[in-house]
Amino acid sequence: MSSVQGLLAASVISIQNSCFIYPACQNCFSRLILHSRRFSCLKCGCTGEAKDASYRYRLSLKIADTNDLFDITVFGSCLDPFFGVTAENLQRYIQDFNQLIGETNTESTASALVQAVETCFIGKRFIFGV
Repeated sequence: MSSVQGLLAASVISIQNSCFIYPACQNCFSRLILHSRRFSCLKCGCTGEAKDASYRYRLSLKIADTNDLFDITVFGSCLDPFFGVTAENLQRYIQDFNQLIGETNTESTASALVQAVETCFIGKRFIFGV
């Protein structure tokens, strides 16, 4: 991983994707391919049971400083304080909630999460390490 080269104070203009959590390979952090009961990593070949997959945050943002617009992606545990839990726990809460209400169509839960993230991030100013 590269180290921080500089700091950028900028405001979040928009959220670029609606998928903030992804199943991540514990070896290389690439997105896992989930099959019905198994997972596999196309990058390093790691495999396992789907129930044992770990999750990671990935938040793609459009930000602006006083002069320019930038597209950035923020990964991993640095987002834990903003979400209040690890990605692993948030994924578990979402799954438990959907099971509790008997929801088979998870789009309503995903939509609520997108709205919450937009409310918390859009228009706010942050210092980004780039």
